[in-house]
Amino acid sequence: MASYLNIPTLAANFLGPAKTTFDVAGSNIDGGRNGTGESQSIELSGGGLVVATYEDCKIVKPEQYEYVNWLGARLNGGFRFINVPIITDWFGPFPKVANIPTPIMRPITHSDGSLFSDGAGYSQATVWGEITEAANLNAGIVSMRVYGLARPLRWSDWFSIYHTTKGWRAYRYWDVLAVTNEENPVYTLALAPPLREAVTVGMRVEFARPRFAAKFRGDFTLPSVIEAFFVTQQTIQFAEAF
Repeated sequence: MASYLNIPTLAANFLGPAKTTFDVAGSNIDGGRNGTGESQSIELSGGGLVVATYEDCKIVKPEQYEYVNWLGARLNGGFRFINVPIITDWFGPFPKVANIPTPIMRPITHSDGSLFSDGAGYSQATVWGEITEAANLNAGIVSMRVYGLARPLRWSDWFSIYHTTKGWRAYRYWDVLAVTNEENPVYTLALAPPLREAVTVGMRVEFARPRFAAKFRGDFTLPSVIEAFFVTQQTIQFAEAF
């Protein structure tokens, strides 16, 4: 039986992709053509799969070669999984520090103002949510209270939920159905894809670097590539794990 829990998270910053793309693919089937020859789409109740591409990862350092080799060893074949972050740092609903959107505050010091011996500190998401109404598997609507917003939830944002058995799953909303007027508002959102597992009141919702359990896409493998001058650019393709 597949396990989606306690799996590693892709080191997105370490790979340094020049471009990333995220989408929900395969959410409908063709329902035939009408009298004018136009095709009619039928939505699938389970929605499509979240897919991601990390393009032109610049592999320069020996440690990056090692890491890419490990990714291929772990994920080729599509039967082992990894959490893939969705990089929304620039356009998410995050506050700005020095005019730069900041999804995660770091470093946060100890109570006495000191950091760890290596100079690192704690970190904390600036925007997060909490489920306010239980919802079933495949539900297309969720309600959540959201904290720390620098702007309202309006057109669409990605977020993720850590489910009890399905692990990290990513969602985005396509409509804001209702919102309360208070400091930390409750939003009722229409989702795509729908919930991969039921949620209960109090479950946390992450907006900072949302992520989803993924495998390599079916026709993709990640080879070990070494080029002249020891600069390699590789593209990595992921699909939601089931």
